[in-house]
Amino acid sequence: MRYVRVVRGIMNSIDMGESIGSNIGRRIVLPTSFIGGPRDMRKRYMDAMALVQRFGKPDIFLTITCNPYWPEIQQELRFNDDAQNRHDLAARVFKSKLECLKNEIIKKQVFGPVAAYVYVVEFQKRGLPHAHFLIVLQPTTKLIEPATFDSFVCAELPDNSVHPLYTALL
Repeated sequence: MRYVRVVRGIMNSIDMGESIGSNIGRRIVLPTSFIGGPRDMRKRYMDAMALVQRFGKPDIFLTITCNPYWPEIQQELRFNDDAQNRHDLAARVFKSKLECLKNEIIKKQVFGPVAAYVYVVEFQKRGLPHAHFLIVLQPTTKLIEPATFDSFVCAELPDNSVHPLYTALL
């Protein structure tokens, strides 16, 4: 039975186009520098868990999503062109906006002094990037009371008299 499995494995390798016999059955271990590989993902996970162990649970979960209607993207598109078809343009503009957001959070301390943060950039199914941040604030500025949450979080429909454009988009 083992012989049949070995022969079947060799035949599958030949069918897949492998022409060098010494490469059949050779295991390839990707280094942690290979972004997105299992070892890289495990390293990132362990780094994030070390931050939680050292600084405590995150206080803020923040997401930024690339908007295909940002003026910086729209002015560079050609006639009949779409932002989802220009991944290079969307990624460059998004990276610029992401760096500005990091500057606001870390250097300008819009949420307060940051003890630690970690973020990951992903791509949506339509190809546009978005990023997720986990932010740990210094112990003196932790968000404990609901009033402090309300100073950062707002979820409401825009007022038609103040923002008619926003209400027209609804």
